[in-house]
Amino acid sequence: MGLKDTIKTTVSDTSSSAIEQFHSRAHFWGRLTVWAAIILSLSLPVVLSFFLGHHPGWSVILSGFLAYAGIIAVVWVLEPIMYYTILGVSGTYIGFLTGNVGNMCLPAAAAAQNTIGAEPGTKKGEITATLAIGAASLVNKVFLIPMILVGAVLVSKIPEHIQQVFPFILPAIFGGVLAQFAMKKPTYGVIGLAIGFVINLTALVVYMKMLLCIILTITICLFLEKRNEAKASV
Repeated sequence: MGLKDTIKTTVSDTSSSAIEQFHSRAHFWGRLTVWAAIILSLSLPVVLSFFLGHHPGWSVILSGFLAYAGIIAVVWVLEPIMYYTILGVSGTYIGFLTGNVGNMCLPAAAAAQNTIGAEPGTKKGEITATLAIGAASLVNKVFLIPMILVGAVLVSKIPEHIQQVFPFILPAIFGGVLAQFAMKKPTYGVIGLAIGFVINLTALVVYMKMLLCIILTITICLFLEKRNEAKASV
C-alpha cells in the first residue's frame, strides 16, 4: 500500500469515527429531548384528569384515539422512513421534535443539499440537512411566537380572496420539492406525478393513497433503474 492509499484510508477511518460519534450524541440528545417533549405534552392532560377532576372517561379517550389513529396512524410509521434518507439521524430528531416536517424541514434540507451539491444519504448530506433544519426551526420560532400571540387578529385582517389561497400553500411546497428532484431524474418525476394523480382519483382513504403512491413509485423506479443497469452492462 502506497503513501497516498494510506492517507486515504486514514482520512476515511477518521471520518467514519467522527460520524459515529456524531450519531451517538444525536441519539442521546434526540431521545432525551423527544421524551422530554412527550412527558411535557402529557403532563397537562394528566394534571387536568387526575388532579383537577376533569377526566372525560376512558371510553371517550379511546374512541377519540381510534378515530384519529384510523386516519393518520400509518403516517407515524411512513414519514420517518420516507424522510430519513434526506433528513439523516440528527435531522430526523430535530424535524420530528420541531414539527412541520413535510412543509418546512424537508424542503429546507432538500434546498440546502441541492444548493451545495450534497447527495441525500451521504455524510455531507446529513450535516447539511441538520444545519438547514436547525436554521429553519429557529426562524420558524422567531415568526411563530408572535403569530401565536397576535396571529388570529392578523389573519382576520387579511382579505378573504387572499385567504382562499392558503389551502394551496402546502401542495405548492411539495410541488417545488418534486420539481427539484425531478430535474435530476425527469422520467422518475413524471412517473411519481402520474401515479399520484391516478391514485388520488380513487376513493381510497388518505393514508392508503399515500402508501400506494410510495410503494408503486419506488417499485417502478427500481425496476427501471435495474433494467437500465442491465442494458448498460451488456
